[in-house]
Amino acid sequence: MNGQAPFTLRNRNPDILTCIANLSNDEVFTPPEFANRMLDTLTEAWAADHQGANLWADSTVRFLDPCTKSGVFLREITRRLNEGLSGQIPDLRERVDHILTKQVFGIGITQLTSLLARRSLYCSKHAMGAHSIVKGFAKDEGNIWFERVEHSWNANRCVYCGASKKTLDRGEDLESHAYAFIHTDDIKSRVADLFGGAMQFDVIIGNPPYQLEDGGYGTSAAPIYHLFVEQAKKLEPRYLSMVIPSRWFSGGKGLDDFRESMLADDRLRSIDDFLSAADVFPGVGLKGGVCYFLWDRDSRGLCRVTTHHKDEKPSVATRRLLEPGSDVFIRFNEGLSILTKVVGVENGQARSLALPENRRFDLLVSSRKPFGLDTTFRGREKKREGDVAVYQNGGVGYASRDSITTGRNLIDCWKVYGGYAAPGTGNKDTYPHRVISTPFVGEPGSVSSETYLCFGPFQSKPQAESVLSYLSCRLTRFLILLHKPSQHTTRKVYAFVPTQDWSRKWTDADLYAKYSLTAEEVEFIERIVRPMDLSERDSEQPGSDTDE
Repeated sequence: MNGQAPFTLRNRNPDILTCIANLSNDEVFTPPEFANRMLDTLTEAWAADHQGANLWADSTVRFLDPCTKSGVFLREITRRLNEGLSGQIPDLRERVDHILTKQVFGIGITQLTSLLARRSLYCSKHAMGAHSIVKGFAKDEGNIWFERVEHSWNANRCVYCGASKKTLDRGEDLESHAYAFIHTDDIKSRVADLFGGAMQFDVIIGNPPYQLEDGGYGTSAAPIYHLFVEQAKKLEPRYLSMVIPSRWFSGGKGLDDFRESMLADDRLRSIDDFLSAADVFPGVGLKGGVCYFLWDRDSRGLCRVTTHHKDEKPSVATRRLLEPGSDVFIRFNEGLSILTKVVGVENGQARSLALPENRRFDLLVSSRKPFGLDTTFRGREKKREGDVAVYQNGGVGYASRDSITTGRNLIDCWKVYGGYAAPGTGNKDTYPHRVISTPFVGEPGSVSSETYLCFGPFQSKPQAESVLSYLSCRLTRFLILLHKPSQHTTRKVYAFVPTQDWSRKWTDADLYAKYSLTAEEVEFIERIVRPMDLSERDSEQPGSDTDE
């Protein structure tokens, strides 16, 4: 178009992409600095795999952001290519045209973000607009594609993303959130349709939407970010890098198959893990932190794991993603050495992280609903003859013994109760962590609602008090944290916790000595897990957090 504005590169202060508000906690805009951190990791990998070659000086490499929002990845890729190709394509306009028409592609997740991404990349929401810096396009969308896609309902669920029909079948006036990249059985054909021919992308990079409401209780939501990762792998790019919630390491609704696949994939060459999502996305409430990974199709080996926490020096280790005897990723590099020591003392097999059957504390932990009572259960205020006490959300009530049909073998024993959800942090990650809510001894003749898990049975009050002292120890709660992906503390998160001698009270000094922990390991534990005062229980208000 002859009327297009001349292309110039200007330094703008502030960068507008550092100032825009997030769409939600699930559709988060990536800060430019963080996008460049991911691109730096990609740059290093390309050079290592190509005899030191500069990725940004290669005019044949194709990039795709399959979930573009602000367009920051594509913009920063373009900026780097513009500098790297200056010797090969000296004319600025010709160079920019080549990059934007031949090398950089995106799929918008909504109509709004597609316009925003085009504005970031082309300096115009229309690729052929008067202010666009590109002249080689024959259509206004350029290489940033977006068209509304509908969910494919089977009964009340979308067959592709599992979205609730009740929640998202809401007419054409509102976004469907049926993302094109994951709503197809044949992603290669879909991409060919979007961009007008068979496309082979060398690099796929992005920050996918994290979850959708699934129609469950309260604000229940199901993750969808793993679907973007799986679809991207099917396109067989040379490199794949995405930023996703870190909770996939050990939990998340419906993520077992994804976790197993990722941890068994030796092409996953690096993971950068950020313990607090707020360190990456300021102001975003996302429990469990975030990570970005680099998957290298043609390179196999151990994974470089880097843990970041605020301004502290990152912890870096090259190791296996899946250790023998574990079905989750051990998040902290230091945590792996600590866990290996603990398990080694318990079973004498340092090569496996599985505890022997007779040393498994999780066998003392109840299911999520130990006595069959929902978290909304409210017992009578006054006790009647034959009633049992019910520890419930907000206090103690009473119910007929005959109404308790589950866990009856625990009613007349001593036990310990612990909250299903850890209190006080909401969706924010603060360190040092409490990890679990403050437990308390449960007397014979008591039960609980779903608000609590039950530990037991125990033969005496001193035994229950011994368990209580053990759960208050920092090392015990650190072992729980290694298997705990979110605010919830199910039976599964106790998988790394060994049983002890319940004839005595336990302290951290006792446990540190038993497992021969070094001063550095003790310092790390105490930096991650805060002390627990067992008298704090009365001030807690246990509840339920559905952020899985």
